[in-house]
Formats: sequence, structure tokens, C-alpha cells
Amino acid sequence: MKEIAAVFVFFTRLPFWRLKAFNVPTECYKQVVNYWPVAGWLTASVMAGVLWMSAQILPMPIAVILSIVSRLLVTGGLHEDGLADFFDGFGGGNTKNHTLEIMKDSHIGTYGVLGLIIYFLLLYNLLCALPLPFVCLVILSADPLCKLIGSLITLFLTYARTAETSKTKVVYNKISVKPFLVSAFFGLLPVVFLLNVRYWLAVIFPLIIFVILISLMKKKIQGYTGDCCGALFLLCEVSFYLGIVILMNAIKL
Repeated sequence: MKEIAAVFVFFTRLPFWRLKAFNVPTECYKQVVNYWPVAGWLTASVMAGVLWMSAQILPMPIAVILSIVSRLLVTGGLHEDGLADFFDGFGGGNTKNHTLEIMKDSHIGTYGVLGLIIYFLLLYNLLCALPLPFVCLVILSADPLCKLIGSLITLFLTYARTAETSKTKVVYNKISVKPFLVSAFFGLLPVVFLLNVRYWLAVIFPLIIFVILISLMKKKIQGYTGDCCGALFLLCEVSFYLGIVILMNAIKL
């Protein structure tokens, strides 16, 4: 499927574009957000795999850092760039146009720096708080799940820019039945089969973050951008890890 091929080309820095099968029309890139969880299987597998192998010969904190770096290398820091721009724009913007202008600026500001520092500190400490076999399963579940939740943004908001003013020159399509079913399969399957039912309650955490951020985007820019998608995914994911840690500690009591 060409749309799936576009997802791997768009969301990773791996040389898929060299393969003929991944030579897809520009039109397919309008669907990448709708099929986002498919890429989550790849990025989550890399992250969990690096963590597992590194932890066999290195202390857990170092293995966690290497696993985080591995996903950054695979994605080129695409989502983290969006998170920084999101914090800068929504932290410093007074109007819709001002917010969008800040988010498009390639320079990072104070809000972006602080946002990334807090995000990585949370991510690192939450992953370190989980035992090795379990944290790998959680990573394999969290990435696709939170990309599924993030992909639902097209149901509630319209794109805030035009194709000409967009960084990627692409305006994403609203999710339809077929991509939703595919995304739901890839997003929910790991949670159902890899995590004990006691931890399914953690899904509430990213859903709450989703509602809060969607409301904020609607108020500030009356829509969303690619940066908003990246920020939404990362904040939903870190909130899922937070929920898992809370539930794990509650179960121990």
C-alpha cells in the first residue's frame, strides 16, 4: 500500500526512499498522520530492542539513554522538533498568526528549551522506574498507541496553515474509515496482547492529555500543524508511561 510506504519515508530517516516500492506520489503524504501507528511498530521495536540489548552489558540508566537516542536517530528528532516549536509558539504567541509564525521559525526559544528538558527528564526517569522486561513491553505498546491517539487530531481540528505555508508543503487529510481501522489495529494490538489488563487503565492518561491539547489548539490557533502532531504524540506517550508507573506502584501496595 502506497500510503503505508509514505509513512515510513515521512516519519523516519532510514533510506526507504532508495527502494522502488517506497517511491510514492506526493498525494500519499496527505495520509501519513492517518496511518501514523504503523510507523510506531518500527520505532518502538528499535527503541525496545536497543534498550534490551544495552541493558545486558550496561547499567539500566545508560541503556535507557541509548534507547532514547536510537529513536531520535531513526526519526531524525522530527517529533521532538515539533514539541520544541509547540512550546515556543504556544508559550510566546499572542495571536494565531504570531503563534504560527513563531512555530515556523527554525530557531529554538526559551520555552522550547525548557519544554524539551522537562520532557526528556520525565521520559528518562519514568523508563528507569520500570523493570527491564516490563519496560520493553510498555515501549512496544506506548509508541503505536499514542500515535493512534495523535492521529485522531484530524477528526477534531482542521489544518491551521495552507499547503504553501506548511513546513512540509502538505496538508493532511481527515481520517476516514479505512485508515482508522488500520491505525486502530496497529495502535491497540500491542496494548491488548503485551500488557496485563491491569495496566490498560493507563490509556486514560494520554486521552486526557489529548482532550486538553486539542482544546488548547482550538483556542490558540483554531486548528493544528505538523508541530502540534509531534507534540501531541510525545506528550501523550510520556503521560502513558506516567500512568503505567502509577499503576505499577499502586498494584505493589
